[in-house]
Amino acid sequence: MGVKQALRAIDAFPRAEEHLLQKTKFGAFVSVVGLLIMVTLFLHELSYYLNIYTVHQMSVDSRRGENLPIHINMTFPSLPCDVLSVDAIDMSGKHEVDLDTNIWKLRLNSDGHITGTEYLSDLVEKEREAHKHDVHKEHHEDSDKIHLQGIDEESQNMIKKVKQALADGEGCRVYGVLDVQRVAGNFHLSVHGLNIFVAQMIFEKSTHVNVSHIIHDLSFGPKYPGIHNPLDGTSRILRGTSGTFKYYIKVVPTEYRYISKEVLPTNQFSVTEYFSPIHDFERTWPAVYFLYDLSPITVTIREERRSFLHFITRLCAVLGGTFALTGMLDGWMYKILESVTKKNSRTIVR
Repeated sequence: MGVKQALRAIDAFPRAEEHLLQKTKFGAFVSVVGLLIMVTLFLHELSYYLNIYTVHQMSVDSRRGENLPIHINMTFPSLPCDVLSVDAIDMSGKHEVDLDTNIWKLRLNSDGHITGTEYLSDLVEKEREAHKHDVHKEHHEDSDKIHLQGIDEESQNMIKKVKQALADGEGCRVYGVLDVQRVAGNFHLSVHGLNIFVAQMIFEKSTHVNVSHIIHDLSFGPKYPGIHNPLDGTSRILRGTSGTFKYYIKVVPTEYRYISKEVLPTNQFSVTEYFSPIHDFERTWPAVYFLYDLSPITVTIREERRSFLHFITRLCAVLGGTFALTGMLDGWMYKILESVTKKNSRTIVR
């Protein structure tokens, strides 16, 4: 008998208790609630399994000899396109004005609507040719002519055109891609491409140059899921003053590895900014500078998906736990109702 009782004690599948064999209204209610909970938890676990998550890793940057793409999309609501230019300078001292990249300028009216487009590289080249033409004429014309001041007929026409654009409230939108060397440097948007005499004839003094701007997009490479470029949507509008904006940018090389094994090399960045007002006695001209430096650390972002075994384990735990809990709840309520019913029946008999 002792052996048989010991074997019965370790039986993992005992016969069902009496209350589990009886169908009750409360049992039906608990079953429906438990089923809804299990379906909800199943869908949640399925979504959790199917969703892709990312893992971040850091290592020393080993890339060399590559170019750094800079995507820009900015609006200058108070500067016409004819006076706006883009310069890029890197740490080696290389100064590029006529960059071999696609940079476009869109003329905007006072309401911000597009009125025309111009190719920036062509404009810079025209300004260079005009400047060379001015210098050539300075050596051949009489000293009493305006050419001695570096302003010829073409420049005078441009001055009239720009003054009319300023009076009409024209602005300019600049967008495109700069391909620069992968070293620290800066690029800036300003009126520095103008001949100094032309700039003085147009604006009279530097404090009249309004470099208010809106940064629609600024990035250092293609975008990947979840990237945040901190300068996107930045708006800096000046009223009654002028000055130079400087954005100090720390570029972090980044690799995004998709779950399909495709690798996307790009960059993310952090930024701080500084504004320096310009006074009447200063000779510097306002500008918007972007000074960037490269981090020696590369961030690798890798997409991953949870294993199927992990999904099954969590699913069994969730569904089994819910089933056990609803069974315990039904058992407790059955015993409570049974004890209450017996007490009432005894009271009636007495």
